[in-house]
Amino acid sequence: MGHSHAVSGALLFAATAPFLPPVLNMHLQPADVLMGTVLCAGAALLPDLDHHDGTIANFLGPISKLLCRIVALVSGGHRHATHSLLFVALMGGGSWAGITYLGRNFTIGLTFFLLAMAIQSLHLHPPGDGPQSWITVMGLAALGTFGMLEWLPSAPGWLPYAVALGTLAHLLGDCLTKQGAPLLWPHKVRYEVVLIKRTGNKVETKVLVPVMTLATFALLLWSTTISPTVLS
Repeated sequence: MGHSHAVSGALLFAATAPFLPPVLNMHLQPADVLMGTVLCAGAALLPDLDHHDGTIANFLGPISKLLCRIVALVSGGHRHATHSLLFVALMGGGSWAGITYLGRNFTIGLTFFLLAMAIQSLHLHPPGDGPQSWITVMGLAALGTFGMLEWLPSAPGWLPYAVALGTLAHLLGDCLTKQGAPLLWPHKVRYEVVLIKRTGNKVETKVLVPVMTLATFALLLWSTTISPTVLS
């Protein structure tokens, strides 16, 4: 489910952040890791652009629902093209190209969108789908976007990585359920190791999500407070 995907994205970024400085040839600040973790959580919802009633579909009401129906039609339906490694590459490469060639405005839009997705999927807003909830999500996403652009580089080098990693986290999660994911699409074989027979069951909500949440907080505490030198 959306919440589980978001938590898995956050966990993967927090776990891999200490390995990024030599790969990306950059020094990370604790703020980079915290923001990257949240944005990666939001990016973990991107493959569900093909779902007519997912978190993204309900983001902007009829507009986002129409977008998701179009994506589903073009991609072949739910868990087809958008649940492949090709889609991961497109999301990561597209983010890099947008940041590189379109600049600050693209970064602002991408950051705001991913933050809004993360806030919704991590349930960091009042319960329900009413105006109060929507206003809270928009407000927090706007504040977070302003904060990132104020205190971090206008185009942080880790942002395309966070987008690609979050997208990959979603695919890995779906591979733990029935029907799996067509990782090598357009090859139609689906890859699965079924640990979750039904999405939203107790294994997912009572075991996997709490464990991933605690692990994420532990990793963030380690890399940003206890041993921040791992980011240099």
